[in-house]
Amino acid sequence: MSEAAIPVERTALLIVDLQNDFLHPEGAYGRAGQGAPEITALPERVKPLADLLRAKGGYVASTQFTLVPAKGGEPLISPHLKQLRPFLTKGDFQPGAWGHELVDVLQPADLTVEKIAYSAFYMTRLEWVLRKCGIERLLVCGIVTNGGVASTVRDAHVRDFDTVVLEDGCAAFSPAVQATAIDALRPVCRVASISEVMREIEDA
Repeated sequence: MSEAAIPVERTALLIVDLQNDFLHPEGAYGRAGQGAPEITALPERVKPLADLLRAKGGYVASTQFTLVPAKGGEPLISPHLKQLRPFLTKGDFQPGAWGHELVDVLQPADLTVEKIAYSAFYMTRLEWVLRKCGIERLLVCGIVTNGGVASTVRDAHVRDFDTVVLEDGCAAFSPAVQATAIDALRPVCRVASISEVMREIEDA
């Protein structure tokens, strides 16, 4: 199905991991001094598109990275993540906690799905929810472009979702990594700007 044939009612803004624990100064990454201005700027940049989709009858979906608490509340952290982010601890990215939530400026999400790995499709109910809601087109934004965004976009592609990655709606920890990640996604899906997509929705 061509992109032009997919109505806005079957379109979702898929927000990857724009959570308090990643972005807020008092979140897990903020407390550890881990962040980038490009990442912090994303919610306000994405908000106009989220608002437009809501007004036009589309969906806003949020995937939320999750550290599943196990015995004694200690989080299950994969070895590679523990090595990469040794500051992660009990209570971080915990389901139901403030840090786990979508940032305030983008709330509320119509659909929320917990994720445990880079891809929002891996061992989650995301595909089931999208199919049940009749969603065929995904506008993907969030963090990080070379991690969760790229993995989710590729998994959406192999599931035949019409997928657009919003170049200025996602970010990495450095501009160089961002540019490389976006270029690597061009053979997989359409790459567009937020303003470009907003114009198309307004003109539909």
